[in-house]
Amino acid sequence: MASRRRSTAKGRGSWGRVVFAVFLLAILAAAGFAAFVLYTPYGPQQETFVEVLPGSSTMRIARQLEGAGIIRSQYAFYVERWLQHGSLKAGDYRFDHPAPVSEIYDRIRRGDTYAIAVTIPEGSTMFDIGARLEQAGFGPAASFVNVARQESGLLSDIDPQAKTLEGYLFPDTYKIGPKEQMPQIAALMVKRFRQAALQLGLNHNVHQVVTLASIVERETAIDGERPLVASVFENRLDKQMPLMTDPAVIYGLQLQNAWRGTIYASDLQRDTPYNTYMHPGLPPGPIANPGIKSLKAAMQPAQTDYLYFVAASKNPQGKSLFAATLEEHNRNVAGYRDAVKKEGNQ
Repeated sequence: MASRRRSTAKGRGSWGRVVFAVFLLAILAAAGFAAFVLYTPYGPQQETFVEVLPGSSTMRIARQLEGAGIIRSQYAFYVERWLQHGSLKAGDYRFDHPAPVSEIYDRIRRGDTYAIAVTIPEGSTMFDIGARLEQAGFGPAASFVNVARQESGLLSDIDPQAKTLEGYLFPDTYKIGPKEQMPQIAALMVKRFRQAALQLGLNHNVHQVVTLASIVERETAIDGERPLVASVFENRLDKQMPLMTDPAVIYGLQLQNAWRGTIYASDLQRDTPYNTYMHPGLPPGPIANPGIKSLKAAMQPAQTDYLYFVAASKNPQGKSLFAATLEEHNRNVAGYRDAVKKEGNQ
């Protein structure tokens, strides 16, 4: 009897060790599988986009990622949520290489969304901006121009005279989501203008300041000359002299689809509201989108008696030539022409 009990106890012990071994192996296998799912890179070899909508739950995001082939398992994403915590941010995400689920989760937690960088240089017109946006893949340039022409209500509080958004599409480098529409892009640029205006303290005579700044921006790219150029136009306005600025004439031609790439004498005789040879005072509105330095120059022109200048862009010496009298200006023009001839003979 004792022998039989020992045999039974021995059998039970052996069976217990087998169960324990199986249980341990199962745990190890599960841990190994979990580690494989969590830490082994997985995902697309080519560009794939996933849009996380505002208010999406962790479950919905995990299913989206699994469905798009970004992660192996939505359950691994839940585990990562438990490990990393943090809120998940909406936006467009771009995936183009295999990555562990921890990296995917961390990107969405940080809001590392995909955006296209578009740089708008100072002095760009709404036509220029539309062309850049089209080149970046946001749609036809004409669509942006139409928005700029139709959404002047965005400025009703700061410039009730504005007929378009021209002048208020602030030059900067913008990071824009690939699905953004033209109205949202225009609103973003206007918002950036408001920030710049606040920074400068621009809160009165906004229409006049921005219009003058746009002319200054188009007349010189030399920072130190901007206040001087602004002073020329201010002095001419004070004396009720026509501004006679070619960039304004060109803008009027652009609005009528009549710009031929070069300004001709006949263009100066074409009657548009922006022809500052024919019409006194400032043009009806901005002719481009000025940057901070031109806005500042228009707000605080230099104190000079200058009434004329030969623009730096036309002078081989690389600087504008300013004059207080027509006689002095004519000498500057003659000197400019001699410099052009010498430049051509070299």
